[in-house]
Amino acid sequence: MHKLSFPEHWEMIPLENTVNIFDKHRIPLNEAHRQQMQGEYPYCGANGVVDYVNDYLFDGEYVLLAEDGGYWGPFENSAYLMNGKFWANNHAHVLQAKQGLSDNYFLMCQLNYLDIKPFISGTTRGKLNQGMMKRVPLALPPLPEQRAIAHILQTIQEAKSTRQREIELERERKAALMDYLFSHGTKGEPRKQTEIGEIPESWEAVRLGNYCYKPDYGYTESASESRVGPKFLRITDIQNDVVNWETVPYCVCTDETKEKYLLETGNIVIARIGATTGKAYMIDNCPEAVFASYLIRVRTKGNLSPIFLAQYFGTNNYWRQIDQNKGGRLKGGVNIPILSHLVLPLPHLSEQQQIAEILQASDQKIAALEREVEHLNELFHAMLDELMTGQRSAVPLIDTELVN
Repeated sequence: MHKLSFPEHWEMIPLENTVNIFDKHRIPLNEAHRQQMQGEYPYCGANGVVDYVNDYLFDGEYVLLAEDGGYWGPFENSAYLMNGKFWANNHAHVLQAKQGLSDNYFLMCQLNYLDIKPFISGTTRGKLNQGMMKRVPLALPPLPEQRAIAHILQTIQEAKSTRQREIELERERKAALMDYLFSHGTKGEPRKQTEIGEIPESWEAVRLGNYCYKPDYGYTESASESRVGPKFLRITDIQNDVVNWETVPYCVCTDETKEKYLLETGNIVIARIGATTGKAYMIDNCPEAVFASYLIRVRTKGNLSPIFLAQYFGTNNYWRQIDQNKGGRLKGGVNIPILSHLVLPLPHLSEQQQIAEILQASDQKIAALEREVEHLNELFHAMLDELMTGQRSAVPLIDTELVN
């Protein structure tokens, strides 16, 4: 456990002296029992809510600390706060700050700040038994200061939650926009029925293979540990529609191979197998890079905008076709014939560009909000470290509102 440094007026107190423990009230439910008890109340485990049931064991504000199957390193969220009515199983200790001595939110934050691993027993599956949990030392400032610290940290977390809700709403808005734009267009035209549903009269329903160069599979080779050659893009390098090119490995290959598999802006790569089968990513401003064998590259011809196509690859219509062609066999993945035979709606190039711009604006808003969430996460961790060691004082924030 890392050594705590804190102001002289703070006290080092074992956890058992700062909380009431309600472990004896926990009742585990197996999956079959939970299926019979489906309802509105959260069913809580080591790391959060795992299900919902029709009854509850606790009502109020509690701190749940992972007993087994958790993460106990510093900043690893070993504890979480529950408010209201809920059920808890025996994988989480159920704690409540002692009135007049400690604050639940402060307690949760300090437990998540600490390195509790030295108190964990077991090799294959770690366990924080109650006896060892009671011994975990906490550095406690006076209660008003705890509440001031909790207020600062909670304010940051609330700002983060607000941004996350905005991201969810913008994603829902974009999904609705996509469904509308790819079936109604932007000009208010009458529509006609096609094999992929209704589309504007001036549009066509076309096979992808007729509007792109022949798709190609990626390069079958292992990544190199050397720092020479082009970057080697793999499925695992594409996370949440983003590639961090700095972490993408290199590939040692001949000039002929590099030329054959070299990625360019506007190329679209599609996962052909695995958990992300069918997921598409459009290359934009990449370094010199080739792509690996579990990816298929699509290169559009002049009358099909790659940005329009990349956006279409996120629609329900696209995913229905992928699922139908996979036949439910995830391991089977997708291949070049499946992609070539996909049907997509094709407006005039100018309208493709207009639709792409509308949807890209939504993407940009989501990306900006995600950057804000990332910055708030960084701020929270920095403030957690400074506040839990007294490097930054919360005393100036103590006022009647916080104390009461």
